[in-house]
Amino acid sequence: MKKNLILIMLIALALSGCRSSRTASTETAPPPPPPPAVTDEAQDHVWDFRDASTWLLGDINPARFLDQPYSSWYLEGYASYTPDPAIIDELKQTDVSDYSITIVLGTWCPDSRREVPRFMKIVNLWGFPEEKIRFIGVDINKVAPLADYPVLEIVRVPTFIFFKNNSEVGRIIEVPVTSLEQDTRDILIRK
Repeated sequence: MKKNLILIMLIALALSGCRSSRTASTETAPPPPPPPAVTDEAQDHVWDFRDASTWLLGDINPARFLDQPYSSWYLEGYASYTPDPAIIDELKQTDVSDYSITIVLGTWCPDSRREVPRFMKIVNLWGFPEEKIRFIGVDINKVAPLADYPVLEIVRVPTFIFFKNNSEVGRIIEVPVTSLEQDTRDILIRK
């Protein structure tokens, strides 16, 4: 938005500096173009998630997904997903007291931007404690600036890692085999 305004001003300045030698009294200058409408820059901005300045790296507070530019994909993905209610009911019957989940994602990654909001909707309907979920953001090389990150051996994102008593019991990698809720249920009942 600012770039467009600066460009308009530069063009107007250049045109006014290149007037002919006619006298001002014989010229009728056209009125200047109206200034562009002032709107919320974040709303009008087209975000390029390949741009490293938009990446969330390391441990992420999930509240960040409610801020721009992340809210544009997070809220839409969350609202548009309808998990299978029968599987959600099964998940509600599962004892999760010994479980935790680590979600490794790239905010630059279309699969992460699609699957993470869906998974969080499942988590909320299921009632899994959000404080038992760790979010880790990675760069395009799937690297996070965390000392304990390499042991996760991440190859693709998003990766949802399920732990029971701090031991890994299963993963959903990139896309679910059936659905996020069914794959989650299948991992939890594997024991």
